[in-house]
Amino acid sequence: MDTPERIQKLIAAAGICSRREAERLIEDGKVRVNDKIAQLGDKALVSDAIFVNNKPLLRQPEAPVTLVMNKPKGLICSNDDPFNVRTVFDLLPPPYSKMRMFCAGRLDKDSEGLLVLTNDGALAHRLTHPGAGVIKRYRVLLNKPFNTADIPKLLEGVEDDGELLKAEKVIPAPAGGADASQRVEVHLCHGKKREIRRLFEANRYFVKKLVRFQIGGIILKGLPKGAVRRLGNKDIERLCSSPR
Repeated sequence: MDTPERIQKLIAAAGICSRREAERLIEDGKVRVNDKIAQLGDKALVSDAIFVNNKPLLRQPEAPVTLVMNKPKGLICSNDDPFNVRTVFDLLPPPYSKMRMFCAGRLDKDSEGLLVLTNDGALAHRLTHPGAGVIKRYRVLLNKPFNTADIPKLLEGVEDDGELLKAEKVIPAPAGGADASQRVEVHLCHGKKREIRRLFEANRYFVKKLVRFQIGGIILKGLPKGAVRRLGNKDIERLCSSPR
């Protein structure tokens, strides 16, 4: 016998999108269950007629697949955006190009670096939920020298558009390199939309370049821009860990 589940969980388990994105679809009225518009908090059975964007939810999801990509600048992480022609999914080679996948933690169009693509909704939820504590590490180039006196402000965070934006750790680059005074490393365990850019803008900086180089225990290394690599079970365990 079926057990009722949150609708967003069923959508994510089917590989349509992450649980958080499914919640947004429900809030936007784009999910129907048994011909009724679903509401956030509703539950459903796997056997129910569930439609997302007028497309039926597949009963048998594909086998779980998780990839890492070295995302180039200039591509968006959306599966479907009418205002942008190219997305990260355009870079997927066969057989992944024919799979329904989504990003587990996005990077904005102007950012680059380590990106996780998967059809595993449970994994995506684990990677993106702040309570899981999976650390993401970024290298940031600012428009002017960074004042270390601003570190407490970045750690304490700021309210912006109803959201608390804050860093877990901020590490100035060692002295001596090119633009070293303008470079910092930032750690997050969440990832709200354009969070690092908005956080620095609130403190009178502008982010010129943003590269995510680590998620959990997986470091971006030896992967050309635009290329992907499939993760095995041990890799996924490392991905979900957070070495400090």
